[in-house]
This record gives sequence, structure tokens and C-alpha cells, in this order.
Amino acid sequence: MHLHISHETVYDYDAPVARSTQYLRLTPRAGRGLRVLHWHLELPAPASACKDAFGNTMHVLSLDGPRRDIVLRAVGEVDTSDAPPTPDPEDELPAPLFLRDSPLTRADEPLRQFAASFADAATADAHGALLALMAALGERMPYVRGYTDAATPAAQAFATGHGVCQDHAQVFVCCARLLGLPARYVSGYLATDFEHVASHAWAEVRLPDATPTATTATDGRDASHGMAGGWLGYDISNQCLADGRYVKLAIGADYLDACPVRGVRTGGGLETMRAEVLVKPGTADQQ
Repeated sequence: MHLHISHETVYDYDAPVARSTQYLRLTPRAGRGLRVLHWHLELPAPASACKDAFGNTMHVLSLDGPRRDIVLRAVGEVDTSDAPPTPDPEDELPAPLFLRDSPLTRADEPLRQFAASFADAATADAHGALLALMAALGERMPYVRGYTDAATPAAQAFATGHGVCQDHAQVFVCCARLLGLPARYVSGYLATDFEHVASHAWAEVRLPDATPTATTATDGRDASHGMAGGWLGYDISNQCLADGRYVKLAIGADYLDACPVRGVRTGGGLETMRAEVLVKPGTADQQ
């Protein structure tokens, strides 16, 4: 699938910002199933590029001098695989790293009890148990805005019984780790007709090297036939596996490690953030 992506984030302030630093994870992670054709950032000043602790491309943008707004834009095209999703056996970092909890994925007793109901199934068929967990979580936490924000921990979101893709991913990651399966949070883009999920989050879980082959996915397809071990993406909000419609920007233990834009500032007063993401399919010869 050939995808055109445009992502603009605008910060407006009711008082001048004296200085600010933005940490931008807005560059796709090229790799298995994803080829970046071209990609660039349009920023108000030059930024330094580096790799963060999880191997994500990060740009650090430092701005001095009074300003009332900050406009950040990422534009590019990528090719993704049209093949059915299968686990990626490559471990860029040691898989046990993603068994640790984090500030936004710490479990409380209700989450432990919820995950424990899938423990026996996970021992017999990890992927099958994760599909069942995904379905149960979709029923337990329907997609509803307004109940959580970027700082909401998984346990709190689970307690509300509502959430958005960020919350779904963090709760799922927490439960997978409780089942003994390495799991990580993923931020990125999704080519979809539903505008509210164009900028998206999902989870990836490291399946054991030997998995059963008799599980059927929520869409009716045999999702695990012949499946080897490796990292596989689970989109709880849309109840499916991550396929060629998904473009990965960053991975981490939770939202704080992988959020596309995060920063600090001096001054500025009240802040208003607006984001617009357009992800659309195209053909390779489109301009």
C-alpha cells in the first residue's frame, strides 16, 4: 500500500513563550513491511536528530525568543506490505525489557484479576489468548473520548470503563506483561475513513517461538496458521491485527516513551494544541 501522510501540530499560547524544547518522534521506523520513500519535517528552526533509548528517530527542537505559537509539520510517503500480518522475529532490543512496568502501565488489583482470567489460555496458545483479551477489552472499554487524557495511567483508564486508542494500547500492554509476554506501546498512523484514528496507537506483543495454529482472528480469518514467534501488532480500538494500513513512528514502554510530540517551555500561559493528520492511500506515481 502506498500512503501519503501529512501531520501538522500547532501550539497556541495566550502569552509569549520565552523558550521551549520539543522532542519529536515524527519519522517512521523503516523496516520489515515498511519502506520510507521520502520524509521531511517542516519546523520553525533547525533541529538535531538522534536515536532515543528505544531506537526511535527523535528530533530535538530548541526555540529561544518570544513567540505566540509553534507549528510542527511532517510530510512524506511510504510503502507498506499488503501481505497478511505475521510476527516479526527480530528483537531490536532484548525482549525482556518490555516485561517491566512503567509509569503509565502499572497494574492494580482489578487489572491483575482481569488479566488472570486469560492466564490458562495464554499458556496453551498465546496468540489465541491475546485475541480473546483484545475482544474482552473492547467490550469492557468502548472507545469514548473525554474520560482520559495523555497522563492517564492504564489502571485509571480501565477503572473508568472508557478510553481512546492510547488507553486501549496501555491497558493491553499491561495485561500482556502480566501474562508473561513482552509487550510495547506503538504510536503511528492508520489509513482509515475515520478521521479520529488517523493518528493512532496500538500494542505489539512478542509471541513465543512456538505457537499453536488453530486460532481464528476476530475477522474470521485463520490468524495463526503456520505462525512463528515474534512481534505482532494488536489494535484494540479497531479489533484487528496491525497490517499494511499501519505506519509505525515510535515504540516504548508506554505513551511517554513513544508520543510523537512532547516538550517543555518557559512562559506562554494557557496552551492550546491543535493537530491535523491526513493519511490517504495513493499510487506510487502520484505527486
